[in-house]
Amino acid sequence: MKRAYKRTYYRSRSTLISLLLLMPAFSLLLTGCAAGPDYAKPFLEIPDQWIASPTDNKRIQASEKEPAGLAQWWSGFNDPVLSSLISRGIASNLDIATAVQRVRQSRAAASGANSGFWPSLDASASYRKSGTRLPSGSSETPAGATGSVSETRSLYQAGFDASWELDVFGSQRRGAEAAEAELQASQEDLHNALVTLSGDIGMNYINLRGLQEQLRITKENLKIQERSAQITRKRHEAGFASALDTAKAEAQLASTRAQIPSQESDIRKTIYAISLLLGQEPSGLITELEPYKPLPSWPDTIQTGLPSQLLERRPDIRAAEARLHAATARIGAAQADLFPRFFLNGSSGIQAAKLVSWSDSVTRLWSLGPSMSWNIFSGGATRARIEENKAIAEQALIDLRKTILVSLMEVESAWTAFDKEVERSISLSIAQENSHRAVELSEKLYSEGQSDFMTVLDAQRSLYVTEEAYALSRSRTAVHLISLYKALGGGW
Repeated sequence: MKRAYKRTYYRSRSTLISLLLLMPAFSLLLTGCAAGPDYAKPFLEIPDQWIASPTDNKRIQASEKEPAGLAQWWSGFNDPVLSSLISRGIASNLDIATAVQRVRQSRAAASGANSGFWPSLDASASYRKSGTRLPSGSSETPAGATGSVSETRSLYQAGFDASWELDVFGSQRRGAEAAEAELQASQEDLHNALVTLSGDIGMNYINLRGLQEQLRITKENLKIQERSAQITRKRHEAGFASALDTAKAEAQLASTRAQIPSQESDIRKTIYAISLLLGQEPSGLITELEPYKPLPSWPDTIQTGLPSQLLERRPDIRAAEARLHAATARIGAAQADLFPRFFLNGSSGIQAAKLVSWSDSVTRLWSLGPSMSWNIFSGGATRARIEENKAIAEQALIDLRKTILVSLMEVESAWTAFDKEVERSISLSIAQENSHRAVELSEKLYSEGQSDFMTVLDAQRSLYVTEEAYALSRSRTAVHLISLYKALGGGW
C-alpha cells in the first residue's frame, strides 16, 4: 500500500508540474479577447506648408527631406567651445540624469506589469509544537496514571503553492500595454530634455558672446571718447574751446565708463547659468569662458522640413501621443473588472511529526483546480473607474492637440523672428559703417574749428548706440535660430 500511495503521489505531482509549465501556452489561446478599445492613431489636422512660403525666403527652405544636421544643429555654428559645452552638458546635466532615472523607473514598471502573464510560485515551511494537559481522573487519562498528564506534539510542514490568472478579458494585457506606453512616454521625455538642454546651453552661450561683444564695443568707444576729451582739454587750455565743451566730454566719458561694471556682471551671471546647465559649481567655467571670443557664425541656409514631420520629430508630441495610448489601454483594464476572473491553483506539500526518518512518518498533500472570482456588486465603483479613465483619455487627446498647435506656433514664431532680425542686422550694419565715418568727419571738423563740440558728441553717441544695437541684433539672430532648431525638434 505504501508503494502504491507513493506512485499516486508522484504521478499527481508530475501532473501538477506539467500543467504549470503549460500555463503560458494556455494564455496564448486566450489573447484574442481584451476588453476596451484598441488604440488607433487619432486624426490630427496639420497644414501642408508653413505660413512663410519657402519661395519668399532663401535663408529658410522647406522640403519633404528630413532637415540635415538637425540632430546636432550646434555643429553648424562651427564653434568647438559650443560643441564641447553641449556634449559635457548631456553627460552631466542634472535634469538629464533625472530623466534617465525616470526611464529606468518606467522600464521597471513595465517589467512588473508583464510579470502578470506568468504563474506565481510560493514556497513555505513551518514548525509548530502543541501540548495538551489532561486533569487527573479524566476519562481520557491512561489507565494507571495518577495526577494530571501532559501530552506534546510536533508538526513539520513544507510545500509549494502555485497560482496563475487566466487573462480571459485582457486585464493583464491592457495593464502591460499601458505600462509599455508610459515607458515610451518617459523615453520621449528624456529626448525632450535633451532638446531643451542643448537649446538652453546654446542660447546662454550666444548671449555670453553677445555680452562680451558689447563690452568690447563699450571699451572701444571709451577709447574714442577719451581721445576726444583729451583734444577738448588741450583746445580749452589754448583758448579755442569753452569749459562747457570740456565738461560735456568728461560727462560722456564717465557715462560710458559706467556701463562696464554692469556688463561685466551680466557676463559673470551668464557663465554661472551655463555652469549650472553643465552640473558644475558657478566658478567651474570662469577660466574657460570669460576670455573674449566673437559671436560664432551660422549657416547661410536652414532646412525646416514640412509641418507634418513635426509629429515624428518633436519628442514632446511623441510623448503626448504615448500618454494617449496609455490612457486608452487603461480604459480596457478598467472595463475588464466588469467580468469574472479565472485562476488555476495548485499546491504540493509534506508534513511529518519528526524531522528525521521522513520516509516513515511523512504525509504528502497536493491539490489542483480552477477558481473564479467576480465582483458582482461594488456600488458603481467599477463603472466610475471606467468613466474616470475615459475622461483621462479625452484629456490626453486634448493635450496632444494642444502640443501640436504649440509646436506649430513655436516654429512660425522663431522662423519670423529669425528672418526679420536678419533684415534688421543688415540695416544696422550699414548704419554702423556710416556712424564710423560720421565720427571721423566730426572730429576732423572740430579740430579744424569748423564745427562745435556738440556735433562730435552726437556722432560718438550715435556710433556707440548703433554698434551696440548691431551686436545685440546679431546675438538675437543666433538665439532666434536656436529657437527655430528647438521648435523643429532638433537636439536629440
